[in-house]
Amino acid sequence: MADTILELRHVTRTIGDKTIIEDFSAEFKKGQIYTIIGPSGAGKSSLLRMLNRLDDPSSGEILFHSIDIRELPPTRLRCKIGYLFQTPHMFEGTVRDNFFYAECARTEEIAGRLADLVQIDHALIDADTEPLSVGQKQRVALGRLLATNPEIVLLDEPTSALDPSITEAIEATVRGIVERTGLTVIWVTHHPDQALRMGGETLLMVQGRLIESGPSREVINNPSTPLGKRYQSRELR
Repeated sequence: MADTILELRHVTRTIGDKTIIEDFSAEFKKGQIYTIIGPSGAGKSSLLRMLNRLDDPSSGEILFHSIDIRELPPTRLRCKIGYLFQTPHMFEGTVRDNFFYAECARTEEIAGRLADLVQIDHALIDADTEPLSVGQKQRVALGRLLATNPEIVLLDEPTSALDPSITEAIEATVRGIVERTGLTVIWVTHHPDQALRMGGETLLMVQGRLIESGPSREVINNPSTPLGKRYQSRELR
């Protein structure tokens, strides 16, 4: 379909004799929020890493705008499919320096736009990043990523180190960015409640396989498969 931006076709990743991802197929559409849930060791982060070529599949295809991502230069791909890690890492200098790390057009307007998108106070734009809180640093890292004008953002448990109130503030920020920019977000989380708050669609993974996918409330509250029901009952965590 025209609004499909990313597609996985029978993707498998093996390391030695261990299968990490097995026969995984899915589509991601423009301007949508997707959460990936599942028990520990399900392959959630491993799947995310393949989407911007931090790792490559052993077989299958990952298509970005119908082009196999292995045909694209990694640096170009990673500008279009950005990755935000669990722990924010700051480059030396100010918030502005971090925003402009990968942005050549260094204007006040762009700095202000990025600060507004990630809800950083403009008074902090020229502040050193070292004393910032973890939540503030995660916002700066997200702004730095958005400076490359990505079409997809991959979020690997970005709120796992944050307090609940800050977590929900970051969630609201991401939802607002999607509404304002039409960005596609793929968010790995250990918390089904977070997937419910984010809305959109959820993919449930168990042992490297896609078990269920669909509207978040359906997948989490009304699973249709035995493994989905075991996950809902917390038998699988």
